[in-house]
Amino acid sequence: MMAGGAGSSAAYANRTGYAGQLGDVVATAIELSAPQLTVNETATLQISAEVLYDDLTTAALDATDVTWSVNSGPISGIDVNGLATAGTVYENTAAVVNGDYQTFSDSLNLTVINTLPDNFGSYASDGIDDDWQVQYFNAPPNANAGPTVDADFDGQNNLFEFLAKVDPTDAASFFEIVAKAVPGQPGQKEVVFEPRYTDRTYVVQTSILLTAPSWSTLTPSSVSDNGTERTVNDPNATGPRKFYRVLISKP
Repeated sequence: MMAGGAGSSAAYANRTGYAGQLGDVVATAIELSAPQLTVNETATLQISAEVLYDDLTTAALDATDVTWSVNSGPISGIDVNGLATAGTVYENTAAVVNGDYQTFSDSLNLTVINTLPDNFGSYASDGIDDDWQVQYFNAPPNANAGPTVDADFDGQNNLFEFLAKVDPTDAASFFEIVAKAVPGQPGQKEVVFEPRYTDRTYVVQTSILLTAPSWSTLTPSSVSDNGTERTVNDPNATGPRKFYRVLISKP
């Protein structure tokens, strides 16, 4: 009994099929939810919680009544209002967050989306995609993953080998360019290079000097591909010497 009248549980729900009666409802679990189950790296996502009762009804919980925590993955934290902040990733990465209320717990599976390719740890802002560096040099820090490092001593540094899409840890994997004479065509040269990939852009340039060179873009008379090998024909190779280089970019 309470002062001034009878007292019972503070939680009630109408029971269908029983005229004029109220029944106590009993909490059985909590459930976490979010507007979506993905969050971009460094962005935020609002997590919510509700109580589930034994009669299958639900009630929203105030976020501050829930104890929030990160179970696993790149979520840098969750504040008292249930706002989760994603960390940086080098690839789409799974994460799990937890919520506890009284004796109940629930977890929510999320995916942190890699939206910025060059922002991960000590590999950030060096011109090389982070997933490529992790693939070949494991998670940062690793001094061998730097853009100017030639880790396999093949004469091509990591930045160039990333653009060329070759293995920076294998000296037998490198970008190759060769200028060849065209049989029966003394005024022409074939510039042959490999590997060539459809997600890279290649521009052949020429110069008649290597000391203080003045490079110009070659206008070829023909371009042909054979697998990962490309052949570019230079119709104007009549001088005593001519040098070639290939500029590679990742669109």
